[in-house]
Amino acid sequence: MNRSKLVLLAALALPLVLASCRGQISEKEPIHPNMNMDQQNRFEAQESNPFFEDNRSMRMPVEGTVARGNLRADKAYYQGINPDSSFVEEMPVELSRELLNRGQRQYNVYCSVCHGVTGAGNGIIMEGQYGFVPAPTFHMDRIRDLPDGHLYSVIANGIRTMPGYGHQVKVEDRWAIVAYLRALQRSQNVSEEEMQQYEVDLAALQQEYAARMQAEQEREAAASAGEEISAERGQQLFTQNGCQGCHSIDGSDGVGPTHQNLFGRTETMEDGSTVTVDSAYVHDSIVNPSEQIVEGYQPVMVPYDYLSEAEIASIIAYLRTLSDNQ
Repeated sequence: MNRSKLVLLAALALPLVLASCRGQISEKEPIHPNMNMDQQNRFEAQESNPFFEDNRSMRMPVEGTVARGNLRADKAYYQGINPDSSFVEEMPVELSRELLNRGQRQYNVYCSVCHGVTGAGNGIIMEGQYGFVPAPTFHMDRIRDLPDGHLYSVIANGIRTMPGYGHQVKVEDRWAIVAYLRALQRSQNVSEEEMQQYEVDLAALQQEYAARMQAEQEREAAASAGEEISAERGQQLFTQNGCQGCHSIDGSDGVGPTHQNLFGRTETMEDGSTVTVDSAYVHDSIVNPSEQIVEGYQPVMVPYDYLSEAEIASIIAYLRTLSDNQ
């Protein structure tokens, strides 16, 4: 074959080759030399499986199965308990500044709205108008004496009206909050002698505190000026602040003494002294309940010092309506 014939053959073959490269999607199915990759003998998710009595192809894991990486055998760390199920006295993590800083951030996010930034139980939603049962202060002996594991458990699982935060707060952050809570407790009970060991200007701090308290009292006085004082308002405040959760009005016993026939009643204190209930006593019991504890009851009531004088006077007016001799 001479050169001219080769050129002619190439000229004829080239259009055929180019025509075979179609610029469109083929309507023919692709060739599958191995069909078992497409048609496997298995069940899809949610597909019925008549082999089992419940006809479900998706089976529950065998009881006791633990996902890889989720074996939480360290009860002290993950549950805050000892092998005998008692609470651990001290947290099983190393205390560090980073841990405290983390605990402060998490506490301010999840805890301060109820318990307050200092742990005094005066968070923003505890100010009466929302109807929550007041959160306790962390600075009472009952809570200071609790083991660390108990505090961890409360964060994870909740207690009484407090919900659990186990689904929101990670394990390491729960211990961080416990560490910061302990730091708050110590900060509120440091003696002047101990503070003098550090570079702290106590005089300046005391002046700042006095000025802040005076400004707060002036704001409260200005806010309460002209406020309504009535038994009806007092009944509403009594309900909003959850007082009925601890004090009955029908004479039945509760967490605290009943408020039925409260005024004029003689109460015996835990120190053996007696008090005749009057307006001054009720006022002091509202703003500083741990000062005088009635015999037979626990010091679990939190201070309601966020109430204005007019609000306290209204509550007292309502409580008077519950006494036959008033």
